[in-house]
Amino acid sequence: MRLVLLPVLLAPLILAGCGLNRNPLRVERSACPAVGVLEYAGEATLFSPAGSRDADAIDVTAAITNVRSTCFEQSDTIVSNATYEVVATRMQAAGARTVTLPVFSAVVRGGDRLLSKDIGSVTLQFADGALTASAQSSAQSSIARSAATLPDDINREIDRRRKPGDPDAAIDPLARPEVRNAVREATFEVLLGFNLDEPALAYNVAK
Repeated sequence: MRLVLLPVLLAPLILAGCGLNRNPLRVERSACPAVGVLEYAGEATLFSPAGSRDADAIDVTAAITNVRSTCFEQSDTIVSNATYEVVATRMQAAGARTVTLPVFSAVVRGGDRLLSKDIGSVTLQFADGALTASAQSSAQSSIARSAATLPDDINREIDRRRKPGDPDAAIDPLARPEVRNAVREATFEVLLGFNLDEPALAYNVAK
């Protein structure tokens, strides 16, 4: 499945609050990966018959929501734990039913390089007479701490105290290509989604 990356998922640089004795341009950065849902992969639609794409043939719809993440260091790695919920609706409420959907978690570096992709599944249990069901799931990813850490010289450039009147006082450190590239190289994301085949992905893109 082709990965279409969300620009908003790039791990942000957060400007710290301005205090009397603090550098107003100081930038604080977390090595923890941003976690989110991959564009066009956050929804799944089952049809009956399976080959149809007509609206009246929709059987089950599901979506990934309520994504949460925690991050901690373990030895020389940064471990990200993501939890999420899959909520689903079926068109016919008669009878109990079990629906299993394939899901994935992917680690992406620099916004466009896929490092790993783990595939699992989420099982939804519809009770007899119920149109909706939900299930909780989680994904764990590990990243080398050294890869997510900015070089010392780049950190010094970002954190360098700039005084009013300095030639570069109003210049964003990220405007420098070497700083911007280093930050990008040390930026990781964990992306979640349904493991869709090409027709299912095309359906999401088109709707």
